[in-house]
Amino acid sequence: MDTEAQHPERDRAPAPVREERSRSALFRETVLFREAAWILAACLTLLVLVNVLVAQPFLIPSRSMEPALRTGDRILVNKLAYRFGDSPRRGDVVVFDGEGSFVHGADTGAGDGPLDAAADLLGLTRPDGTDFVKRVVGVGGDRVTCCDRDGRLTVNGRAVHEDGFLPAGEEPSAVPFDIVVPAGRLWVMGDHRSNSADSRHHLGQPGGGTVPVDEVVGRADWVVWPFGHRRRLDTADAYDRVPDGTHG
Repeated sequence: MDTEAQHPERDRAPAPVREERSRSALFRETVLFREAAWILAACLTLLVLVNVLVAQPFLIPSRSMEPALRTGDRILVNKLAYRFGDSPRRGDVVVFDGEGSFVHGADTGAGDGPLDAAADLLGLTRPDGTDFVKRVVGVGGDRVTCCDRDGRLTVNGRAVHEDGFLPAGEEPSAVPFDIVVPAGRLWVMGDHRSNSADSRHHLGQPGGGTVPVDEVVGRADWVVWPFGHRRRLDTADAYDRVPDGTHG
């Protein structure tokens, strides 16, 4: 009888061992959680650095660059393209900050919270009201006119054949203009000329429609989304035979 009475005491003996195991498992879970948090933070930091310094996705908000770029396309902007002495060339598709050239004292309505900033860096939202994507048509010293007797745009007296990137049947410009691009500035136009508010539409404003080279964010090199439209964006070769500008 005494032996049977002692069995319950023996059964309760392992309880401290189970408690010790629970503490050990909790400690391991805490360590793993901290390691995962550090890895996530490091990845996010690296992503931000890449977006700020190297390349950034950009959402195309309008039809102004059709057919090369369509509404909803996401492009990858190369921020290093002009960092080491190179300058934008005629035919490059560039993203630039138009504040002071295309936008004058307007409220852009851009979000300023951390989630808005993160979405902008990932190219998940429409760009704010000061960011634009256009094609470089003239650089400093160029004389850009439209149109000649054959209805073509000319740069430094050379007619430019834009059939390779303008929509079928699109006129080079319904708005006549004759502009000499100041040094350090660019004359930019959308490919879909009848649906693009570009340099032509800011002729009477400060800067005369031209954009400072210093305000160029980078060169659009790739369409990365949607997958069916992904491709490299090559510089238009229509400007290859244009002579250097001598004006200014």
